[in-house]
Amino acid sequence: MSISITDYELGYDTHSIYRVDFFDDYIDTLVTHTPSKVKYWINKTRYLHRYRLHKLIVGLDVEWRPSFTRGVNNPVATLQLCVGHRCLIFQLLHTPGIPRCLFNFLADPDFTFVGVGIKDDVRKLCLEHGLAVAKYVDLRELEARRYGLSVQRRIGLKDMAADVLGQDFQKPKTITMSHWDKLSLSLEQIKYACIDAFVSFEIGRALGAAN
Repeated sequence: MSISITDYELGYDTHSIYRVDFFDDYIDTLVTHTPSKVKYWINKTRYLHRYRLHKLIVGLDVEWRPSFTRGVNNPVATLQLCVGHRCLIFQLLHTPGIPRCLFNFLADPDFTFVGVGIKDDVRKLCLEHGLAVAKYVDLRELEARRYGLSVQRRIGLKDMAADVLGQDFQKPKTITMSHWDKLSLSLEQIKYACIDAFVSFEIGRALGAAN
């Protein structure tokens, strides 16, 4: 399977940069807990897509450490955003502060944030970190409307990628159920966190989420 990750090994304490290869695509991925790096990523995103900000699609996903105690839910550890071939993995649990530009980015009514089961992710972001997403679309509902399918279908991102993009990938349970609250994420965690956001973006784009 043509999925791999390359660590550029820059040696900074503030952030790390990776290249994730996903079949014929690549994603430049920034992993950081530093507010100024988040601001840089957002400002560059706005600049690169300045001519289509009125219909910008953003893949969104979150990760948190799973809880095996009934009634205990761990807070969101990472927020992943993807636009085109650029992905941000923001380590919310380790940041000294959330930059104002991220609040503004998520609250922009011209941007359409997409994901599978995104409503629950958006709710957790708002309740736990005060991050409100103004406009979001669940890809399951979008696919159902587009192809006349049942909205009750509990299809996951992996199956949607196969249906819509013709791309098959696996996300091992050892990754989905891993410790996302660690400061130093593993290469496998980074790879699949990036892919989730990128695939969400690609499906949203293919289904015309911003229309």
